[in-house]
Amino acid sequence: MRVYRFDHFNFNVLDLERSLKFYDEALGLRPVRERRTDSYRLVFLGDGETGFCLELTWLFDRKEPYDLGEQEFHLALMTDDIEASLQKHEAMGCVVQRPKVPGGFYFLEDPDGYWIEIIPVRK
Repeated sequence: MRVYRFDHFNFNVLDLERSLKFYDEALGLRPVRERRTDSYRLVFLGDGETGFCLELTWLFDRKEPYDLGEQEFHLALMTDDIEASLQKHEAMGCVVQRPKVPGGFYFLEDPDGYWIEIIPVRK
């Protein structure tokens, strides 16, 4: 029987440098590998702990924002300090949904409108 494992998830971005700065500053995600062709550039971001990556795809000729539909999808990351993370993201102005209870999960939004759920480490 074949075994499958998660490898990466993709977000298409309009301004790669802006997105790289955001993901580094907001979440500490940094490039781990990259691929480039004449029409696009892929940058895979890692967290330094797991093998899972967020792939940012930049299509060189794309000018209009992506239609993200009804935002019925999101990427989730865990943190061991939810309160400090929330304070940092609020200062950056990217929090779009605050926790309903103290210490609970919340959502932030990246420069292209993708939502990212921040959840506390479950003990």
